[in-house]
Amino acid sequence: MAIAATQTADGAAASERRGRQPLSFNIDVDMCVIGGGLAGLTLALESAKKGASVVLLESRHIGWNASGHNMGSVMPGYGVSVHDLIDRVGFDNTRELWALAQEGADYIRRTADAIGNVGLSEGALEVSTVDAGDKLIGRLQMLGDDFGTEVEGWQTDRVREALKTSRYFHAIHYPKAFQIDAAQYLQGLARLAEEAGVRIFENTPAVSIDPNGIRKRVVTPSARLRASHIVLAGNIHIGAPAMRLAGTLMPVWRYAAVTEPLGEALSDVIAYKGSVTDAGGVDHFRIVEGDRLMWASPETTWNARPQGFAWAIQRRIKTVFPPLGDVKIDRVFGGTFGQTVHGMPQIGRLRPGLWVVSGFGRQGLNTSSMGGDLISRSILWGDDRWKLFSPFELVWAGGVGGRVVGQVTGSLSRGVAAAAGTLARWREQARQREQARERMRETRIIAARVRSEQAAQRAAQLRQAQERIELNRIEGERMSQDEDAA
Repeated sequence: MAIAATQTADGAAASERRGRQPLSFNIDVDMCVIGGGLAGLTLALESAKKGASVVLLESRHIGWNASGHNMGSVMPGYGVSVHDLIDRVGFDNTRELWALAQEGADYIRRTADAIGNVGLSEGALEVSTVDAGDKLIGRLQMLGDDFGTEVEGWQTDRVREALKTSRYFHAIHYPKAFQIDAAQYLQGLARLAEEAGVRIFENTPAVSIDPNGIRKRVVTPSARLRASHIVLAGNIHIGAPAMRLAGTLMPVWRYAAVTEPLGEALSDVIAYKGSVTDAGGVDHFRIVEGDRLMWASPETTWNARPQGFAWAIQRRIKTVFPPLGDVKIDRVFGGTFGQTVHGMPQIGRLRPGLWVVSGFGRQGLNTSSMGGDLISRSILWGDDRWKLFSPFELVWAGGVGGRVVGQVTGSLSRGVAAAAGTLARWREQARQREQARERMRETRIIAARVRSEQAAQRAAQLRQAQERIELNRIEGERMSQDEDAA
């Protein structure tokens, strides 16, 4: 798999060569999609396939931010736990939401097959940094029996056979999860959308939006646009026309690095070919391009220079897999995503003719695709399942204060997870030492028992020898008496 940072830049240049120019003339269409990420492109493509005339406005170029800069994981479910969803919306609605998320994963797999050459690899492993096998069983039963997700429980021995580190214990294996090259997929999705009739205009920010009336109006720097439906599919950079939406998203940055080729040393410590995440949200990595390691850093709510995270990722790799040593980093990339306060995506209708499909931070690619496809169905076919997301309303993210709280909370959460992992490993080592001492005691007891048995055997043999000597003596005396008598 080629890397998103490199491919996004190449994709941007390719889009320029294909003539994706800014919108410079007035236009009237059925639908205007604002935002050229995964959700917006999916929505535009599916709407055009249903016969709608669609214009997509992208303020920069396709794939410049989060949709083109991520680990490419396609997992079941959402960024919120099943138990939290059930507490919020009930069991039946949670099952329907879960089914929608699976539809998103199925959509990406079908579309990836149509695009081709997106580096698809199978399987995802969620490892635990603490010894929590009992909790794992309950979660496996719920995911498998109640939500129809194909899952497997891996014992610690199997995990450590695949990942040569003592930091991980049990794991949940998702054999139907998969990974793609997100940048390649996004560029392929844009090509499919254009082939279906979508008109994509890059470097075209929406300056203002008037959602009133039957025909909504969008003003750009060089033209005006009218549409029956406007869909806000942007991230935190959506800008002035949707400040209320942008204010509900907390910006979160995450960076990832790709090592130089590691050769056989990598396969010696990582035998699993899918993606690996830990339950504490600290580690996320997978093998790419045969013998390179792609590794994501922890999240931050502040923008930074991507290259500055290279040393932190390098150190983390050495901490988790000491045999790899100080790996050399080839390149680093990063992206910004918007995370909602409640942790669920924002999907639905804000008012007649004005829709939103956003807030996919920590959600995985499946939910972005599902959201785009669902809103297309809602607008053109009357699919009302978007109402399942109504309980997750727009909530202000707290501005700068919210970012500070988010950073502190994230750091504390990762710290707690790291501390729990350290404690779990200490307990395991203590248990191993106690087991070693117990084996030593058992060995000593067995040795003492063997020595006692050997001593008893030697004593018995000595008694037998003495008895034979005594019998021989008595027999000798008897024979002498018989000779004297004769």
